[in-house]
Amino acid sequence: MISPRVRIGVLGLALLTALSSPATATAAGPAAPGSAAPPTVEELRLDGDVPQEILRRSGFDTVAPAFARALDRAGSYAEARRAVEREGSALWRRAVDRVQGRGPAGGDLSRDDDRPLYWARLGMTRELRGWEPRFGLDAERRARLVDALERTSRGQTAIRYPHGKGLKRVLVTGFDPFTLDRDIRISNPSGAVALALDGTVIETASGPARVETAVFPVRWRDFTDGTVERALRPHLPEVDLFTTVSQGRVGRIDVERTNGAWRGGFGDNENTGRPEIVPVSDPASQPQWTSTTLPYAAIVAAETGRFPVYDNTAVTEIPAGGTEPVQRPDGPTPGSTARAGGGGDYLSNEIAYRATLLRDRLGLHGTLPGGHVHTPVLEFGAGNTTEVTDPQFVRNRLDIVAQVRAIVAVAVSASERARG
Repeated sequence: MISPRVRIGVLGLALLTALSSPATATAAGPAAPGSAAPPTVEELRLDGDVPQEILRRSGFDTVAPAFARALDRAGSYAEARRAVEREGSALWRRAVDRVQGRGPAGGDLSRDDDRPLYWARLGMTRELRGWEPRFGLDAERRARLVDALERTSRGQTAIRYPHGKGLKRVLVTGFDPFTLDRDIRISNPSGAVALALDGTVIETASGPARVETAVFPVRWRDFTDGTVERALRPHLPEVDLFTTVSQGRVGRIDVERTNGAWRGGFGDNENTGRPEIVPVSDPASQPQWTSTTLPYAAIVAAETGRFPVYDNTAVTEIPAGGTEPVQRPDGPTPGSTARAGGGGDYLSNEIAYRATLLRDRLGLHGTLPGGHVHTPVLEFGAGNTTEVTDPQFVRNRLDIVAQVRAIVAVAVSASERARG
């Protein structure tokens, strides 16, 4: 997503429709110190008919009530922390298992759906914010519990690779649904990719590759607080390839060549945002641009699925000595200031920028293939403006997941050939 000043057709934009998302939901005021906290903007959407139908038709409507009972059994902060980590991890495992066909479906919603995880997590965080335990719980400790719940239920604490030779290690990330005030039925195919690929082994021309995944929120504040770096830093030195994934444009997949150090500030899932440079540690050494090290030429050339795949080289910059943004179809010019990467100026560009900047700061630019892939927009079937799912919607999501899996296989093989 980028500013309306930039022509949308030039860029491969993730999270595109956020431009038109109205800021309709509002949260209550701040809580008094030590008291229960009010629900967030995201959590206030939970009681709508669509979220409740998704939860009911997947069997995930039992998650938040069970979590509330687990909290009520906690007699101390340490017990509460253990309950939060246990229940958050269980939600992630349950979501992965459902998508990958293990255990009961819980209802008639197709197994490939990423939305039960999103709405069930919000039910849990809302319970945690409103919980009034028998022991004292100040705002700082409550925030720590919420953070632990977020991390565990997103798979960020469950990334583990088996030891041994011959097995390549791949890290893939996805996102929550977003633009929910525009259409609360929205699913995010990148989140579906993460659930479908987590813990799986992909057979590639260079041998088997073990994939671990995590999901990230569509919230500026989490990125400002370093959630991407905290989740990825322990693992980038041990993996053979990584790719962040998000939803991009209709009917196409983009491998983003360049990422920019600028956030446009359009509304996130909390309806907040402001234009500013991407805030990172050590800003004095912060580059305006980072680049992919994925084997983009091989990915574009391969037959991976029904959606065309593009090497997207476009950016928007303020040229050196200039004052106005200029679109560049072939990447940034020397000394320019970033205004949009190939993936725009929303959180998809930002996760790509942060992950590749972290790669570079760890000294891995020349050895670790990594970058960003934009999936097609996940569309409902023609004429469906009210139902939470339909056969075309399911087929589109399954095809996107399968094609991303194939792209990962191509990327692993091509990277191994390049290493010689």
